[in-house]
Amino acid sequence: MLPPIPKKIPKILEAHGDQRSDDYYWLRDDSRSDQEIIKYLEEENKYSENWFVEGKDYRKELYKELLNFIPEEETSLKIKKNDFYYFSKIKSNEQYPVYFREKENSTEEILDINKLSKGLDFYQISGISPSPNNKIIAYGEDKNGRREYTIKFKNLQNEKLISDQLKNTSGNITWGNNDYIFYTIKDPETLISNKVYRHKLGDSQDKDVLIFEEQDAEFNISISKSRTDQYLFINSSKTESNEIWLVELSKMFDKPKCVLSRSDKHLYYVEDTPDTFYVLSNKNECINFSLLEFKEEDFENFSNWKTIIEHDPKVLLEDFVCFTDFIFLDIREDGLPKILKFNKNNFTKEYIGFPDPAYSCYISSNPEYEAKEFLYGYTSLRKPSSVFSLNLETNEKREVWHSEVINFDENLYQTDRIKISVRDETEVPNSLIYKKGIDLKTAPLLVYGYGSYGSIIDASFRKSMIPLIDRGFVFCISHIRGGSEMGRQWYEDGKMLNKKNTFFDFIDSTKGLLSKNIGDPKNVFAFGGSAGGLLMGAIINYEPELYKGIISAVPFVDVLTTMSDESIPLTTFEYKEWGNPKFKEEYDYIKSYSPYDNIGKKNYPTVFVTSSLFDSQVQYFEPAKYVPKLRENSISENPVLLKMNLIGGHAGKSGRLNALEESAQDSAFLLKLSKS
Repeated sequence: MLPPIPKKIPKILEAHGDQRSDDYYWLRDDSRSDQEIIKYLEEENKYSENWFVEGKDYRKELYKELLNFIPEEETSLKIKKNDFYYFSKIKSNEQYPVYFREKENSTEEILDINKLSKGLDFYQISGISPSPNNKIIAYGEDKNGRREYTIKFKNLQNEKLISDQLKNTSGNITWGNNDYIFYTIKDPETLISNKVYRHKLGDSQDKDVLIFEEQDAEFNISISKSRTDQYLFINSSKTESNEIWLVELSKMFDKPKCVLSRSDKHLYYVEDTPDTFYVLSNKNECINFSLLEFKEEDFENFSNWKTIIEHDPKVLLEDFVCFTDFIFLDIREDGLPKILKFNKNNFTKEYIGFPDPAYSCYISSNPEYEAKEFLYGYTSLRKPSSVFSLNLETNEKREVWHSEVINFDENLYQTDRIKISVRDETEVPNSLIYKKGIDLKTAPLLVYGYGSYGSIIDASFRKSMIPLIDRGFVFCISHIRGGSEMGRQWYEDGKMLNKKNTFFDFIDSTKGLLSKNIGDPKNVFAFGGSAGGLLMGAIINYEPELYKGIISAVPFVDVLTTMSDESIPLTTFEYKEWGNPKFKEEYDYIKSYSPYDNIGKKNYPTVFVTSSLFDSQVQYFEPAKYVPKLRENSISENPVLLKMNLIGGHAGKSGRLNALEESAQDSAFLLKLSKS
C-alpha cells in the first residue's frame, strides 16, 4: 500500500528578512471540521494500520500481556479529608475508576466515571473536590480532550446533580466554604488560564465575581487551598518567574493580597502554618532554592524573610510540605532524589534512604497540616509504586499502599545508573533496566528522553515497558539537560539558546552506551513525546542513521512557526522556554534546530508519529505536516507512519484499557522492527 500524498499549497512565512516556504500549512484547521483534512488523516491511519498487519502483528499479544499485569480490582491510596477517607477502585475490565468515601468502616460510592462516560468517545474528569461539610462534590468534565472543563456539582445526600454548571474552566477548583467555590477560566484562544472567579452555589455563572485577572499573556494562573484551610493561593507563573496572591478565606470577599511582586527570574512557592509562612525561593542567585520563613506583615518585604535552609549549588530543593513540628522536603543531589526531614524547632535534619541505584521518591498526598503521619512514595524501574507512612511521634515507618502488579517478579530484573561523558565533557546520568542474564551487547536498546521545562523524568516503574524487557530489550531513560535532574542549572543549560545541548546529550548518551557494549548498534530505538517528540525530530536530523526506529508521540516539531504565532494555544506562555522569534537571535537559533525546518535529503529511520485531533498542547497540524515532509525527503526505504486519534487529547484516548492498547501498539512497532 502506498502512503497518502497530500496536496501542496506553498505558503511563504517571512520574518527578519528571512523567508520559509511551507507546503503543508493548509493542513491547519482550528475548527477541526474540514472534511478534506479529516479524509487525509483517515488515509494516514489506514496506511499505518496496513503496516502493522503486514507480516507479524504483535499488538494483541502485547495487549494481552499488559492486561495480565492487572489485578481483578485495584484500590487507590485512601486520602483523609474532612473526616472522610476518599479513594477510588477500578476493575480489570473497566476503563475508568469508581470513587468512594469511607468513614468508621462505612463505605459509600460517590461517582462512577464508567457510567458518566457511557456512549462518549472521550471522557475525563479533572478530579473530585469535596465541600468542607462533605455534602457536595465538584468535578470538572472534559468530553473532547481539549482540557476545557465544565465544572459540575453532585449532592451526595440525594445522589443528584445540582443545576450549577461552570463552563470553559481549567478544571482547577477550590472551595472557599460550603457555599462558595473558586475556579479559573481559560482564554478561549490561547487556552491560558487568566482569570479567577468566585461562584455562589445556586447562582448562574454570569453572576460570578471576578476576583483576579492576569493581564500578561505570558503568565498562567493556578489556584489551591492552603493545608491549614486558611487561604486560597493564586499562583500566576511563567517559565522563569511567578507571583503569589492570597485570599484569607474567613474574609473571602476582601481583595487578594500579594505575597511578593513578580520580578525577573524569581520563582517562589509558599506554604502557610497557623503563625508563619514558609517559602522556597531562588532569589539572589539561589538557583537551586533556599528555604525561608516570614510573617504576614512581611508581605512585599523580602529583606525581612529569614533563611532557615541555605542555598547549596549541589542540592536542588524541589518541593516541601509543613507539619506542626517538621518540614519535609523533596531534594535532589547528584541527580538522585531524597527526602529531608527538617525539625522546625531545633533545625536538625534527617534523611529517608532508598535502596535502588536509580529510583523515584516523592512527597505523597498530605492534606492535613496537623496530621501525625507523613506519607511519601517510592518506586524504581523494577519496583511498582508504594506509599509509606512515617509516624511523626515514634518515627516508625510502614507501607500503607502499593500498586499491585500481578504476574511480575522484580527479582528477575537488573537496574543500573551510568553516567556518560558527552561532547562538552558534561556527565549525563542514564537509568537502565534489563532482564538478568541477557547478552547486553546483542540486546535491542530503547532510549527514552524528554529534556524540557525543567521536568524531571525519574526512574519510576513503567509497566508498559515490561513486555519488551522480557523479550530482551534494554530500556534506558537518559536524564538530559533541559530537565532539572542535576539541579536548576541543568535546566538552564538545556533551554532557550542552549537547547541543542538537549539533543546532543541524548545522541552522545546513546553512543556512549553502545561504546560500553550495552545494546546492539543495529537495533537502537528512541522514544519521546510532546517536547520529547521535538527531541526525536531533532536527533534524526542530526544523526539519521544512528537509530533504527523512532516513536514520536504528539511531537512539537514545528517550533519556529508555532512560537511565531500568538494565536496558537500556550505560545506566549512558553517564550522563556524556547525563545521569542520576534528577536532575531532567538528566531535564528530556533530555526537552526526546529525539526520541521531542518528536514533534508537524508537516510531517515522508520518513524511512528502519534497525535490527537483535539490535542490542546501540541496542535494536530504539526505532526500532520511533519509526516509528509519527512516522507518525501527521506532517501531510505523506511516507512514514516502517522496514527492520528480523531478523538482524544494530548495524552491520547481516555480510559485505562484504551491507554494500554496504545502502549501495546508502541511496543508492537518496536518489536516488529527489532525482528526485521
